[in-house]
Amino acid sequence: MYFNYNLPVNITFGRGSIREIGAVTADYGTRAMIVTGQSSAKESGLLDRVVNYLKKYGIENCVYDNVRPNPLTTNAEAAAEFAVSNKCNVVIGLGGGSVMDCAKGAAFMAVNKGSIDDYVFNAEESKKSLPVILAPTTCGTGSEGNGSALLTNPKTGNSKYLRSDAIIPKASIIDSECMATMPKIILAYAGFNALCHCMEAYISRTSRYMSDMFSKTGMELISKSLIPLYEGENSPKMWDDLSFAGVLGGMAVYTAGAALPHGMEQPLRGIKNVIQGRGLAALTPVIMEESIKYAPHKFEYMSKCLGGKNEKDFINVLNKFIERLELATNLSQWGISEGDVESLTENCFKVAYQCILHHPRKFVREDIKRLYKRAL
Repeated sequence: MYFNYNLPVNITFGRGSIREIGAVTADYGTRAMIVTGQSSAKESGLLDRVVNYLKKYGIENCVYDNVRPNPLTTNAEAAAEFAVSNKCNVVIGLGGGSVMDCAKGAAFMAVNKGSIDDYVFNAEESKKSLPVILAPTTCGTGSEGNGSALLTNPKTGNSKYLRSDAIIPKASIIDSECMATMPKIILAYAGFNALCHCMEAYISRTSRYMSDMFSKTGMELISKSLIPLYEGENSPKMWDDLSFAGVLGGMAVYTAGAALPHGMEQPLRGIKNVIQGRGLAALTPVIMEESIKYAPHKFEYMSKCLGGKNEKDFINVLNKFIERLELATNLSQWGISEGDVESLTENCFKVAYQCILHHPRKFVREDIKRLYKRAL
């Protein structure tokens, strides 16, 4: 066995731990830009609480809240300008995956020159960023546990990851009490996204001992907690388990890489602005069905996690899991037609080629076109 592992995220985990955000932030800066959404954190009172926790440690703050779902590169660049103009020296992301990704992009561009697209497509490199502190309010993207930020260029429709160790959070505060106000549908999408992170990292060609450990634990926790919470249980332990699984999923995909379901979903977000999770629910069963024989022992394990017996019933138990979450869907329901398949396929190869390479079965262009059509 040989591997190298380096993912230096300082995680503070526990119910009520959001109270520590002032003490944590004080180690990295004195004036914070809080990146958040336009409604959720404000309406729940969480934003006001965070501001007060920062004030107790003498940390000044300003709020940037112009973040949309599937955040744009222009959002991140505007937030970076806002941080610079307000002389901020630390960035706090308070919200779901879109907020956290925007916060990372803003922190990165606040100290780097040029266009963020230059760094996304690796024309330029930098190891600099303002310190990032994250406090997630959803449990799906895993952004709090890695150095990736998914951003969409509004001019080209390219939805691609900025990936840099510079934006690995200096600290992430995981307080499952902050998750419990998620609307039911967001819980379903976020939880299923976390499950897909774990599954894809597990079957990835570049999986390794550490990522398998994260993935397997994450799948086990999600399988036991997500559906009960969605169906109305309010167990603190289940909220903790689901929140922790989300972190593990983010760490797993940063280590082993996502596979084809996320790769094929990325163009849906960039070109059609499909919310993350919707495309995965339509694509994952179709893709996985044609992949089982290339890693049967791993599909057997995943089936057992979801209540099945072996790899032969994996698709059946996965579809039942999706149905329990009321996520059963197809791409046609989200405005995708057969006429979009060519551009989606080309964009998939452009922005998510690594996901294609990571998948256990080697799919070529004609295969991916066929998979998009099957998912319509």
